[in-house]
Amino acid sequence: MTEVSEDLSKSGLRTAALARRLALSDEARAAAAATIAGRALPFAVPEGAIVAGYVPFRGEIDPFPLMRVLSARGALLALPVVTGQGRPLAFRSWSEGEALQRSVLGILEPPSGAPEVVPDIVLAPLAAFDALGHRIGYGAGHYDRTLEALRGAKPVIAAGLAFAVQQIAAVPAAAHDVALDYVITERETLNFRSR
Repeated sequence: MTEVSEDLSKSGLRTAALARRLALSDEARAAAAATIAGRALPFAVPEGAIVAGYVPFRGEIDPFPLMRVLSARGALLALPVVTGQGRPLAFRSWSEGEALQRSVLGILEPPSGAPEVVPDIVLAPLAAFDALGHRIGYGAGHYDRTLEALRGAKPVIAAGLAFAVQQIAAVPAAAHDVALDYVITERETLNFRSR
């Protein structure tokens, strides 16, 4: 498959998955986030582990209910910061109630004075995913670069958070695409580490 046809295929799959995600009611979104927060995770989160979440936008599933549960159990929280086109994300320490600022991309993130940290667990947003742990993001490659860089430095767990309607039959994964360890939806938890 050529790079051009692969990109067009991903674009179409992304558009369809995002349309299904946006069609969900507010009640269904809140219920899905609560269900995920109430379920046992398939991996340990030791006290003091740094868990990087994200601020939801464009209809992404809200990670904050799960982040609150993990924080109450002793995890330290962080949020991503876009550092530039073609570059991995940075992560800054954050606690609930602390102020966020809007980035040039319109995404809320911790202010520049917040300490930069290296997460042990990354809760990743996505547009679509498949049963092999491949994800489709928004096309900029931020999470692929980030997970590759983090995993080059230390073991990091990458768990995608999504609504079940975002699952597709197959993601046309390229060599640079980084697979997730888990995808957690309101219906199930998919474990790709056992493969």
